[in-house]
Amino acid sequence: MVSDDAVVLEGPDVIVVTTGAPAERFTSFARDRSPELSRIAYLLCGDVHRAADLVQLALERTYRAWNRVGDGDPFAYARRVIATARIDSWRRTKHDVLVAPTDLRPGSASDGTQHVVDRDELVRALRQLPAGQRRIVVLRYLLDRTERQTAEDLGISVGAVKSGASRGLDRLRQILGKGVPRSATATNDTTTRQEAK
Repeated sequence: MVSDDAVVLEGPDVIVVTTGAPAERFTSFARDRSPELSRIAYLLCGDVHRAADLVQLALERTYRAWNRVGDGDPFAYARRVIATARIDSWRRTKHDVLVAPTDLRPGSASDGTQHVVDRDELVRALRQLPAGQRRIVVLRYLLDRTERQTAEDLGISVGAVKSGASRGLDRLRQILGKGVPRSATATNDTTTRQEAK
């Protein structure tokens, strides 16, 4: 059942129904998607406070553009704002502050927290990658974007995504010392080649 104030947009593969005032729809979007945006921002910058700033900026810009993006894909718009804002901030500062090795927590943990320890280890390893490689690896493998989508999000060529992903994964393998399976990246690359055909 669709309410009287609903807007229905139909396409060949999807039907989008929006209800309520634009401000209500944005509020709902911000409430529902902020955790995902925070995760993306944190993986891109490796700092909780900078990630919160990036999410705030993304939500602000998404709200200002809501009339254009509200009925389309506002999450994609907000994700792109986060990626480009992170690039801009890196260009201004030209460096990232990494956590000193003495701040690393001991590796022993119970089985129930092993997932948290592994995630923390991955985030710390990602922070050691150059900013460009980190952005590519996060978008490409953690957010499961195709090479083409990653290139569009970052405004770079597909070739730059391929080389950045390859170098980034090799560096992660060195940092982690236990290996990101090559078969996982080969499967992802094969899928992308099939999509391109």
